[in-house]
Amino acid sequence: MTDLGPVTWPPAPIRTERLVLRESEARDRTAFIELLASPEVHTYLGGPRPRDELERELRGVPEQWPGSFVVDLDGAMIGQILLRRAPEHRRPAAVGKVDLGYLFLPRAWGCGYAAEACAAALGWFDGVLPGEPVVLATQTANVGSMRLAAKLGFTEVERFQAWDAEQWLGLRPPVTPSD
Repeated sequence: MTDLGPVTWPPAPIRTERLVLRESEARDRTAFIELLASPEVHTYLGGPRPRDELERELRGVPEQWPGSFVVDLDGAMIGQILLRRAPEHRRPAAVGKVDLGYLFLPRAWGCGYAAEACAAALGWFDGVLPGEPVVLATQTANVGSMRLAAKLGFTEVERFQAWDAEQWLGLRPPVTPSD
């Protein structure tokens, strides 16, 4: 995965009704460790990383790169939104397109935060790179992620086997300024 291309980074914080999407800060390191070490979060992502490994390897300001948004609720990180270009991808339909990913702490599940944050990130993306499609891959067993993909306007491109599970690849058509 690589950067998004010609976008100004970081953007001004993106505010929604309840959330702020912003660049990572040093104060987020503990939440990132919790997020990346969580067995619940990584049920469909190949499993969590060991906490001690994360403590050693995670920088003081983690995940600070274009396309990585911290999802902030009332001043605390509850998740991460990722927009990354996929110059190489397991599926030909996704090569070169921007891929949407998201991770939320279990305590934030079921509140609509993922839909709100992803919609805001996609709105920002449409403004800075209009006319570009976005892809999303998830395991078909991840019912919540499948529901979120549909809510965000992704439609199925294909299903495939990877990591010993059925995967789903969805596409969100390009949004142009006249849409």
